[in-house]
Amino acid sequence: MNNRERMHTGELYDTQDASLIADQTKCLEILYDFNATRPSQGAAREALMKKLFAEVGEGCYIEPPLHANWGKFTHLGNNVYANFNLTLVDDTHVYIGNCVMIGPNVTIDTGTHPISPELRRHAVQYNLPVHIKDNVWIGAGSIILPGVTIGENSVIGAGSVVTHDIPANVVAVGVPCRVLREITERDNEYYRGGQKIDFSLS
Repeated sequence: MNNRERMHTGELYDTQDASLIADQTKCLEILYDFNATRPSQGAAREALMKKLFAEVGEGCYIEPPLHANWGKFTHLGNNVYANFNLTLVDDTHVYIGNCVMIGPNVTIDTGTHPISPELRRHAVQYNLPVHIKDNVWIGAGSIILPGVTIGENSVIGAGSVVTHDIPANVVAVGVPCRVLREITERDNEYYRGGQKIDFSLS
């Protein structure tokens, strides 16, 4: 098994492989162009996203600057919104579902390193995929660590560090991130504690 294959198996691999570096540079060139677009160049941004990512659904919007290790291992569903400074350490696959909202300064990380200092000295690492299901909201400044799955409809509070799977239909916060409560029917009637939702605005 070569280094390129090992990237997606959870096994250790050599990040200094020359062919990997050359391939990654091509992705980073597209990313550079994306971040250099002007606010009025929406069509150009959309075209560059389709070149950069593995999949891009309808209605996706990412606010520059965007940071990514590869781009081409990230999969976006429909109507994904990401605020500025999204960082994708996408050394293996990141799957982001439909209608996902991502706050500013969020990091989604698939790559990690062994504890052994000897191995780290040789620039080896291993990667675990991240899955973010439909209708998830990730609050500002959150960090999603390798191998994590976040279940559909869940909310990750700002500044959380998500070290393990989060189930569907919950609010989870903290360092490390823990489930605070379930999302209930009351959340369809009230927001910000006890303020009633004015549906005439929709």
